[in-house]
Amino acid sequence: MLIIKTIAALHQHLAAYKRPALVPTMGHLHAGHLALVQAARPLCDVLVVSIFVNRLQFLPHEDFDTYPRTLDADCAALAGTGCDVVFAPLESEIYPERQVFTVQPPPELADILEGHFRPGFFVGVATVVQKLFGCVQPHVVVLGQKDYQQLMVVRRMVQQFAQPIDVVGVATLRAPDGLALSSRNAYLTADQRTQAVHLAMTLQSMVQALRNGVTDIATIEANAASALNARSWQTDYLTVRRRSDLMQPAASEVTALRDNGGLVVLGAARLGSTRLIDNLEV
Repeated sequence: MLIIKTIAALHQHLAAYKRPALVPTMGHLHAGHLALVQAARPLCDVLVVSIFVNRLQFLPHEDFDTYPRTLDADCAALAGTGCDVVFAPLESEIYPERQVFTVQPPPELADILEGHFRPGFFVGVATVVQKLFGCVQPHVVVLGQKDYQQLMVVRRMVQQFAQPIDVVGVATLRAPDGLALSSRNAYLTADQRTQAVHLAMTLQSMVQALRNGVTDIATIEANAASALNARSWQTDYLTVRRRSDLMQPAASEVTALRDNGGLVVLGAARLGSTRLIDNLEV
């Protein structure tokens, strides 16, 4: 396994291969990331895992400066997983000058949910992903479904730009109690870690309400937020959306969408100072 830190060296190494795969990460790797590597391995002839904390997707008050940077531990975790190359560039390599050209996802997709609470987030994501595509020139990119909206943004971007890249989504890996694995789980105190499972449990209750025939989405969402906030969470959103476009379904289409696997419930909430997200397809 090679550790490469410059774009020029990466291009030189990858020139011998025909079907690279990319697993883009911000590091501080956990078992969920390693599951992405495992999924990518049979899809390529060379597997690149990028580790880069992307300033463009953090708001000024967010945790860019304190986000865990654990390159040595990440490389140790990747050794033996099938990863061929760790691409770990410095910020000056990816952004040698101020990034004035950016990718602007459509507001109907990028300014809702995560984009509403983190304005500009998906501009930062789409821009760095395009830069990584230029660095790796992958035929396959593998992403986790925990970041559901992000996965949709990348899929739409690849489609819109007619890029010859297969975008593969991998199911969320969870702890035994149901908590979705996330690098930010490391911020939780022991007590908060015990409470953290309630986000997934709340989403499960929303799914169950839909399966029980409830079609009043506003009631499902309000009951879920009330229950989670009663446990000292601060909810950003708990919502039922169409899987096709993340728009709110009309009451008249809820049953048909539910019966045909066309719905997803998504949530984002803060437990203390830690913000967690999760989702479940219906």
